[in-house]
Amino acid sequence: MKPDKDINSVNHPCFNVNARKRFGRVHLPVAPRCNIQCRFCDRKFDCVNESRPGVTSGVLSPYQALVYLEHVFEAKKNISVVGIAGPGDPFANPSQTMETLRLVRQAYPEVILCLATNGLGIAPFIDDLVALDTGHVTVTVNAVDPAVGAEVYAWVRDGKRVIGSQAGAALLMERQLGAIKALKKAGIMVKVNAIMIPGINDHHIVEIAKTVAGLGVDIFNCLPFHENKGSAFAHIREPSTEDVAAVRKKAGAHIRQMTHCARCRADAVGCLGDVQDTGLMEKLKACELMPEVPDSVWESPEESCRTTHSDRPFVAVASMEGLLVNQHLGEAVELRVFGKKKGKFVYLETRDTPGAGTGAERWRELAGRLADCSTLLVSGIGDAPRKAMTESGVDVHVIEGLIDEALAAVFDGRSLDGMVKRTPRRRGEACSGMGMGCG
Repeated sequence: MKPDKDINSVNHPCFNVNARKRFGRVHLPVAPRCNIQCRFCDRKFDCVNESRPGVTSGVLSPYQALVYLEHVFEAKKNISVVGIAGPGDPFANPSQTMETLRLVRQAYPEVILCLATNGLGIAPFIDDLVALDTGHVTVTVNAVDPAVGAEVYAWVRDGKRVIGSQAGAALLMERQLGAIKALKKAGIMVKVNAIMIPGINDHHIVEIAKTVAGLGVDIFNCLPFHENKGSAFAHIREPSTEDVAAVRKKAGAHIRQMTHCARCRADAVGCLGDVQDTGLMEKLKACELMPEVPDSVWESPEESCRTTHSDRPFVAVASMEGLLVNQHLGEAVELRVFGKKKGKFVYLETRDTPGAGTGAERWRELAGRLADCSTLLVSGIGDAPRKAMTESGVDVHVIEGLIDEALAAVFDGRSLDGMVKRTPRRRGEACSGMGMGCG
């Protein structure tokens, strides 16, 4: 599916405050590595409870990201921007970044492409970004004085060379300012983020704003420092709202200010400030289980998280508590879905089952919801749902026992005879436990 709106730069919610409630963005987390160490940074890829840069529920390959994007556009009709913002730096992972942008531009020619980077490694790729019609780039600049930068950065990695704090900060500053000049010359809109860290660079933010304004930067975002327990700056308190406002006012004398930043995750999706969509987070995790490229050969049947794919990578389970296969399908209000990656079984998501009362249509609808599942494990099932599942290509096994043991047998292609339930329900017993049958 493609977005259904005409897209232009006015519709970028970060660059245009008037767009933030009407248009959304999606960040594709395809760039896990980073080429600098900020003393305030502690990246936790799997943290679901934090909203800040560097955090994501998964890391995708370019191909996986394209499949995930289909799910995003299906669920969110107002997405105008597709961006890459980590969880590391896009140009510490240039091949993944550029391939993702190419795939997205080919599939969705009308979206805004966007990047957020520290600027160290972007320069060699600016011509390619222009060719892909990348409209917006954010560069994070935390110092325009190497002495201040040395307090912010522990090291910088340029290729295979690791450079210490002050020399590294000087190189980073040189690359950042050069990249901004080149981006503006190329006609790309540029936003500069500066993280205001009390006692480190809070006195220096206005100078950063003045410097980048002279390079033609379009908008400036003074971000308050966020406490991260695992970082070298864990002891520093966040600046007050009043202090941030005062710095923004002074910086505003030099350049237009962004004041509506939501400190987005590397897998953010939706409008700024939206609560993270749990359904799409589960889709992202499912797509992470796909082959990294379309023709990859996996150890088990996983081929895609596309619900319309002919191969079925997942297994659905009826379970009362998530440990055992111990629930009759007619009694299950939800099914647990599992996959396998690198020899381990992975819980992906829970899917609701259709409500009772629609007869055979109920089971046809459920079969559609399990279109990416090869197998259904239950402790009981009626004739009508079994027929619907079988006709749709889902193998049904009536068993009892540990879910992990059953999954091992399914993914290894072994028999489940040892787990077959020996006391099946008598014909006519209720699927729902209420005497109504499987209707």
